[in-house]
Amino acid sequence: MSKNNSTSRIWRMTGVLSLLSTLLLIAGFSFAVKDVIFPQAAQINGIPDQNKTGLPEEAPGSLPSDSKELSVTAIGDSLAKGTGDDSGKGIARRTVELLKEQGAESKLVNNLGINGLTTEGLKHLLDEKGVQYSLRQADLIVLSIGGNDLFDGAQNLQSGRQLPSEQELEQSVTQASEQFAAAIAKLIEINPQAQLVYVGLYNPFSDLPMMREIGDGAVARWNNIVTDILSDYEKVVMVPTFDLFAQNSAKYLASDHFHPNGTGYQIIAERILQSAY
Repeated sequence: MSKNNSTSRIWRMTGVLSLLSTLLLIAGFSFAVKDVIFPQAAQINGIPDQNKTGLPEEAPGSLPSDSKELSVTAIGDSLAKGTGDDSGKGIARRTVELLKEQGAESKLVNNLGINGLTTEGLKHLLDEKGVQYSLRQADLIVLSIGGNDLFDGAQNLQSGRQLPSEQELEQSVTQASEQFAAAIAKLIEINPQAQLVYVGLYNPFSDLPMMREIGDGAVARWNNIVTDILSDYEKVVMVPTFDLFAQNSAKYLASDHFHPNGTGYQIIAERILQSAY
C-alpha cells in the first residue's frame, strides 16, 4: 500500500467523524431548544409529575384541595362534648370553623361526647349501631378520653372529696391504657378511612401543690403510653395539650377547674389543625 493512499484514507475517515460529530451536536441542541420551548409534563429521570402550576403535587398532611366537604365527628368525654365552653362550640365546632377559614369546606356531623365517659365506657359506646353509623360518615374524628379515668372528673374538687394519690393515679393509668388500646382498635375497625385525632391529656390541677408533681407524672406517663399505642396505626394523630395548660390553667380553664373554657378549646382546635393538617 502506497503512502499517498494511506494518507488519503486517514483524511477521509477524519472528515466523516467530524461530520458525524457536527450532526450529533446539532441534534442535541435541537432537543434542548425543544424542551425549553415545549416542556413535558411526563416523568423524566425519576422526577415526579408536576401539576399545571409547576409545583409538586399536594404533600401528605396538607389541607384537602378538592371540593369534597369534610365531615367532622367528636366522640369521647366532656371535652369532646365541649363542657365549659360558654359559647357551646367546644373542640369540634371550633375545628370546623378553623378548617373553613383555611379554605376546606367542612361540617360538624355529630358530637358524641358524654360527660363523665371513661375508657371502658367508650368501649361499650362503640358497640352501639347508631354510634358506628355516625362514625362511618366522618372524614375527621376528634377523640377525647382518659381524663375521667385519671382524675375522676372535676367532682372531686367541687365536692371536697380527696384527690387521688400517686399510687391510685399509677393504677388508673395502667388500667385505663389497656381499655384505651381496645377502644382504639375498635374505633379504627369501624372507620379505617377517617383521620383520627386524639386530644392528649393535661393536668387540670397543676396549680395545686399537692397535685402538681404527681398529676404531671401521671399525665406524662399516660401520654407516652397512648403515643406508643397510636403509633401502630396510620391516619392517627395525637395532639399534645399538656404544655398549653401547664402554666396557664387560670387563663384556659373554666370555673370548674377541670374543663377548658372557650379560649382553652380554641387553642386546642388550633393545635389540631397544626398537627393533623
